[in-house]
Amino acid sequence: MAFYYKLGQIPRKRHTQFRKPDGTLYSEELISTEGFNSLYSLVYHAHPPTSVKEIGEPIDVTPKVASPKNMKSRSFVTFDTPAADDYLESRTALLVNSDVQIGVAAPRHSMTTYFFKNADSDEVLFIHEGSGLLKTIYGEIPFEYGDYLVIPRGCIYQLHFNDENNRLLVIESPTPIYPPKRYQNSFGQLLEHSPYCERDVKLPENLQTHDEKGDFKVMIKKQDLIYPYTYGSHPFDAIGWDGYSYPYGFSIHDFEPITGRLHMPPPIHQTFEARNFVICSFVPRLYDYHPSSIPAPYNHSNVDSDEILYYVDGDFMSRKHVVRGMITLHPKGIPHGPHPGTVEKSIGAKETRELAVMIDPFFPLQITEAALRIEDPTYYKSWVK
Repeated sequence: MAFYYKLGQIPRKRHTQFRKPDGTLYSEELISTEGFNSLYSLVYHAHPPTSVKEIGEPIDVTPKVASPKNMKSRSFVTFDTPAADDYLESRTALLVNSDVQIGVAAPRHSMTTYFFKNADSDEVLFIHEGSGLLKTIYGEIPFEYGDYLVIPRGCIYQLHFNDENNRLLVIESPTPIYPPKRYQNSFGQLLEHSPYCERDVKLPENLQTHDEKGDFKVMIKKQDLIYPYTYGSHPFDAIGWDGYSYPYGFSIHDFEPITGRLHMPPPIHQTFEARNFVICSFVPRLYDYHPSSIPAPYNHSNVDSDEILYYVDGDFMSRKHVVRGMITLHPKGIPHGPHPGTVEKSIGAKETRELAVMIDPFFPLQITEAALRIEDPTYYKSWVK
């Protein structure tokens, strides 16, 4: 999120002496993006963040692609993905390309024995079920049903859950994820007509300095391998930090829908963007108010992008047989639209209570073995009366 923020204690000038009460120096770390040319933060550690004591054998988490090319509309029931005790073991990649990896996770237990860092990708974790606390060196962010957690690459974190019932949509991007540029002015401030503003953002809080030495395991993901690193000091040992690069939360319930007299196109739902894909939020809203309007979406051809819709909750006026956690994939190259009977049924309706996350990648997605195990193989026939 491109606005300045700080927590804790920091020196008046950057790159100057900043000493502990015992006279020794705090260790300054610049966490930068795109070299030194984009967003960055300065973090002040109780101990140097470089004390690696051991590196274990990497664990291969490369998604196993079953269908590298696809020209069929598909649906996947993600709640059929087995839950697991461990967060990393529960993460399951379903749809992938070089720009985005889309998956789910159903962890039962909090991360208490290790920390995690994605060194390759920004992450968006959408909390479908569960609540808890995202802990990072920047502070803590409470999360609950409907929250997006946006975690920049290189951020070490832990997820602490309140119970065992947790379902997450996991989106990974090798390029930065940020609010749509068309909703920002030249200074990066969200404009008046943006569907959300800075006040809606959940910022890190409650910075706690863990001035501890010992053995601390950090699982670091890079190039589809997870490397077990053991550090000699606690990863959350910051006394303070400031800058523009940090994790934050945003609730889908705070997205204010844009409506019109006639059916509005999907870009009005856009919430985030990255290179070659966008993330949109479908939320409860009033329908079109032209006297002859048809609230159901018109048929449209995905000429330039695949379309992913992750169904969260509510009744979906244009779809039949929708269940919570279902993903539909409509590939580029063929049209799709409302199911038979839903267009006529929508006429006269005043509002929708649907809740969904849409992801539009501009290059085709590959389908993993894990996705095929939870697929409804008859979905592509669902437009036949």
